[in-house]
Amino acid sequence: MKKRLSLQDKAELAMKRAIRKVVERHKKTGRPLVVWKNGKTVRISAKTIK
Repeated sequence: MKKRLSLQDKAELAMKRAIRKVVERHKKTGRPLVVWKNGKTVRISAKTIK
């Protein structure tokens, strides 16, 4: 029997999927990602994205 996911679990899964899509898109197009790190915005080049 499958476990029913809570609304919070569903939201977390949706967010992770969306982030995965954005990262893949940036890797394909060569655009850098901009992330929040230690209270500052940081650009990550498409070549260094894992």
